[in-house]
Amino acid sequence: MKIKHILQLITMAMSINASAQGIGFKLENMDRGVKPGTDFYRYACGGWIKANPLKPEYARFGSFDIVDEENDRRIREIIEGFSKQKNERGTLAQKIGDLYTLRMDSTRMNKEGVKPVLKDLKMISKVKTKEQWFDLLNRLNASGISFGELWGCGVGADMMNSKQNLLHISQGGYSIQRDYYVKDDEANRNILDAYKQHIVNMLKLVGYKQEIAEKKMQNVLAIETRMAKAGKSNVERRDPASNYHKMAFADFVRDFAGFDWKTYFANLGYTDIDSIDVGQPEATKEALKVIADTDLQALKDLTEWQVLNSSGNMLGDEVYAEVFDFYGRKMTGAKEPKPRWQRSVSSVNGILGEAVGQLYVEKYFPAANKERMLEMIHNLQKALGERIDAQDWMSQETKRAAHEKLDAFTIKVGYPDKWRDYSALDIDPKKSLYENMKQIHIWAHNDYVARKWKKPVDPTEWHMTPQTVNAYYNPTTNEICFPAGILQYPFFDMQADDAFNYGAIGVVIGHEMSHGFDDQGRQFDKEGNFRDWWTPEDAEQYKQRAQVIKDFFSAIKVLPDLNGNGDLCCGENLGDHGGLKFAYAAFQNAMKKKPLETKEGFTPEQRFFLAYAGVWAQNITEAEIRHRTTMDPHALGEWRVNGALPLIDAWYDAFDIKADDPLYVPVEKRVKIW
Repeated sequence: MKIKHILQLITMAMSINASAQGIGFKLENMDRGVKPGTDFYRYACGGWIKANPLKPEYARFGSFDIVDEENDRRIREIIEGFSKQKNERGTLAQKIGDLYTLRMDSTRMNKEGVKPVLKDLKMISKVKTKEQWFDLLNRLNASGISFGELWGCGVGADMMNSKQNLLHISQGGYSIQRDYYVKDDEANRNILDAYKQHIVNMLKLVGYKQEIAEKKMQNVLAIETRMAKAGKSNVERRDPASNYHKMAFADFVRDFAGFDWKTYFANLGYTDIDSIDVGQPEATKEALKVIADTDLQALKDLTEWQVLNSSGNMLGDEVYAEVFDFYGRKMTGAKEPKPRWQRSVSSVNGILGEAVGQLYVEKYFPAANKERMLEMIHNLQKALGERIDAQDWMSQETKRAAHEKLDAFTIKVGYPDKWRDYSALDIDPKKSLYENMKQIHIWAHNDYVARKWKKPVDPTEWHMTPQTVNAYYNPTTNEICFPAGILQYPFFDMQADDAFNYGAIGVVIGHEMSHGFDDQGRQFDKEGNFRDWWTPEDAEQYKQRAQVIKDFFSAIKVLPDLNGNGDLCCGENLGDHGGLKFAYAAFQNAMKKKPLETKEGFTPEQRFFLAYAGVWAQNITEAEIRHRTTMDPHALGEWRVNGALPLIDAWYDAFDIKADDPLYVPVEKRVKIW
């Protein structure tokens, strides 16, 4: 997950089965023909992997996706109920129902085809000067047609003063991952070549002839490549200090001259600006050079591409087939699109997420689940505190500050205390999906500005919807959040014992807590401010110990010709490492009060690690392995098991792992942080 991180029962049958076994996981998901020390991932998940071959609509399919699919079916039932009834205009029922109907109406979308977007493309084509181009984009900025190809801007916490919001501008300028433009190896070249053809194909679908489409593609690619080379890599962007450059707005206008910033920001609703954070100054300066020295036609081509690229799922099946062919089939290895209903549910969730979420938790999130989670979270907090105290490399001064941060965690479970207001959003079923989405963009932007601009940071805001199957830690609010969506099997089971729940959701809890003390999160204090609360000696010790996990994961061969990216995944791998340590300690504490017995031939300790591994069961395409290794700060599922567990001493004891086992890592080479 990024720096904002950025698990209710899946079916009654599953819960009954887990309860009957008394261990929380299914024995048939294992492959006991494999030795634990040879390949623990296959040992724990081999049966699941064999029984769940990759579906054609997925490039990666795993435990998370099973829960997501069940959630989608639940949400579909809620949404379709509104779409099939007559609703008063302006009600949430009407907005949810009509947006879903617009997304599902393939007959209408195919009849309209590319017509809805042609008006905007024609408007861009009529621009005669750079001044007119600037004026057009300023007028249409909030509707999704913007300068966003060259940079992004938004409002968020000032990391040096975390209670206050600050205007930020950050690098942009390319439509696919930066590595595809700047790394010249065969795998990246293949994706870039496919991307070029995709641009040409999309432009031809809206009426451009081959020769013109190719010229426009070259113009787009030239600009995007310039911006990619000027931008920072994903690894470089993990460093908070080097991606923060706060300055007075007057100084910003002077230092980044040649562009009417005041008009640009005013049209977005940002007026009376006193200061701004420029995340990546070199990229912003390169964007200004692009505007200054690129001919008008190329800038218009870039804007046309931005409009077309962002609307490909709204212009009928022919256009969407082309979109999926590149972003799905070629980039990730998926063979078929997800069903239309699933894509439509995702769209409604993305726009009216908290409205749907309110209905979801009323139906699927019992109060008992929240109470059990809060109990486990507090137990994990205690265990983390004990692990802090146990470290002989950490000074008392740093330990005191670490305890203060731990005690100050804001805990969010299930759903927000207050719900988002959608009253100003209008969904008009008479208009096309494309036109509605433009209006949605305007509403979303205006709502965003009204909630954040010139306002203090809202500590009650949620950065995920309640139905999301995920969790996060936010360093600037020092909060951990566990939406209702993730609180179900195989992450959480009210019918299973502590061995299962601490190994699954317990590690998730510990993972998010650990982010408060990972290589990024540790740089923020209990108030969420970027402040060095470590003694210099302790900070150096931490860096040396974190380097061990970087080097370990960078040495892993995820494919014969591709290594893992330990630098990119460092925070998430530290999250898994800390999560396992804290959850295991909390589990041991729980067993002092309520001892567990060996069940189905597995000790409680073994069941803990088997529950953890089961969370990461998945199948994945080679293309998706390459794609995720390029851009995902999380290690691949296999290595969140076979990479993470060999660094945990208790795992060796639980399964009697010996020095001649392939997964064995000598004690002196294991991570020594917690």
